[in-house]
Amino acid sequence: MTPGNSAVLHMLCGKIAAGKSTLAARLLEGPGTVLIAEDEWLHALYGDEMATPRDFVRCSGRLRQVMGPHVAGLLRAGMSVVLDFQANTVEARRWMHGVAEAAGVDHRLHYLDVPDEVCLARLKARNAQGDHPFAATEEQFVQITKYFVPPSPEEGLTLVVHRAEDAGQVR
Repeated sequence: MTPGNSAVLHMLCGKIAAGKSTLAARLLEGPGTVLIAEDEWLHALYGDEMATPRDFVRCSGRLRQVMGPHVAGLLRAGMSVVLDFQANTVEARRWMHGVAEAAGVDHRLHYLDVPDEVCLARLKARNAQGDHPFAATEEQFVQITKYFVPPSPEEGLTLVVHRAEDAGQVR
């Protein structure tokens, strides 16, 4: 960590509808904190190009190329960042951790450990509301969840675990 810089990179790990965006909003309440939400950026820039998980990976990779240096710059300037990007694979977490290291700041990986049945119920409710940029189907949830890898101590990340029963209204 860079001396005198108390900025933190908050990373979010959890399945679809586990509550990442809701937790991100809570983390945003910290002083000097900004939110960068992958779903909003992807929808605005590539919404019509994303029909499959492969499309998501391609578009997300393009977004990361631009956002990595930008996020590092915000962190170096002393702003904490809630990076509401999926940190659901070892590769994604490695990229985010690299951004924190490049900026010389601390990080927190917030892992939302929520059972599939709870996520699916939340997904159904979220889709019914119609206010999320992406309305995943149950089939897409199952397909995408196949790629989910829970964080492990070997990754060397500062882990904060949030369980469904601890999270209250997290959705």
